[in-house]
Amino acid sequence: MAAAPPRFDATALQDSAAALFRAAGAPADKAAVMAEVLVESDLMGHVTHGLGLLPKYLEDIEAGRMALEGEPEVISDRGACLTWDGRALPGGWLTMQALDLAMERVKTHGTVSIAIGNSHHIGCLAVYPARAAERGLVCLLYSSAPGTASVAPFGARQGVFSPNPFAAGFPTGEVPVVTDISASITTNNMSQRLVRRGERFPHQWLLEQDGTPTDDPAAITRGGTILPAGGLDHGQKGYGWALVTEALTQGLSGHGRVDKPAGMLASVFLQVIDPEAFAGLDAFNRQTGHTAAACRAAAPRPGMPPVRLPGQKGLSLRETALRDGVTLAPGILEAMQPLAERLGVTLPQPLAAEAA
Repeated sequence: MAAAPPRFDATALQDSAAALFRAAGAPADKAAVMAEVLVESDLMGHVTHGLGLLPKYLEDIEAGRMALEGEPEVISDRGACLTWDGRALPGGWLTMQALDLAMERVKTHGTVSIAIGNSHHIGCLAVYPARAAERGLVCLLYSSAPGTASVAPFGARQGVFSPNPFAAGFPTGEVPVVTDISASITTNNMSQRLVRRGERFPHQWLLEQDGTPTDDPAAITRGGTILPAGGLDHGQKGYGWALVTEALTQGLSGHGRVDKPAGMLASVFLQVIDPEAFAGLDAFNRQTGHTAAACRAAAPRPGMPPVRLPGQKGLSLRETALRDGVTLAPGILEAMQPLAERLGVTLPQPLAAEAA
């Protein structure tokens, strides 16, 4: 029987990641939030956006592509709606600052919307709405990467968009719903991961440079593109979604493709809604809870497991990982090790080794 993969204490992983960011020059407050966002992603099973991103973030810090000092520039503030120039500051820190501010102001305004342009990469979107939903709030979050053009509009073979993810979280009276989905049928990170593993997609989700559909993730390295959500048959749905995302993130923040940004810079739109400003939280939970229960009770297709809600698996994985330890995807700790040695940071040992 194969040995179980090692597990790590979540706090120890977060402390080590924060120490790496501090050693690279990040102020302690930003380092702590950046580390928290990455580890939260691994806790929820979103391994492509967890600690696996840390080497790239450190590379961008060293190259000056991620700024570390100061605050975002306030472009506009009308109380219930704000716009920031993120000044290439850490995206996880910026988005968490925006979320905290929105959750504070929403008790006065009922809804609060914040657009952020010129942010660095914000990590796993699901992390933020999950936090709001725990507090009985609704959170909508959109992100786009205006320097990336890997996703083709429906009917085209040339890339225009980034995967343009959207996440939402809301309470149900029991386990909240947390969804994190892209306007593309797959993502750049997943394509790169499969290339490294020598695997292919289960269906033809990409186009070669000449427009031929393919299941080969390496097509993206040959000038190919990713199809929008809905694929070859119904990609007009993902195409429309991508356009809306870019309008909300780049249009409202005033920072986007026309500015020709490079690298991992992002544009973000975050909105928090307080159900108490409408029919009330009890009424909200009564409706959302009823629908959530109906989904879970729906008869599954033959051979399929019981229906679960979006985010249910991730929140369950998080609970287990906090209790028993985090299982990291293969290669993540190995990629962090040389950085830790260079920066003089000690990485945590597996829980089993500590117990021994």
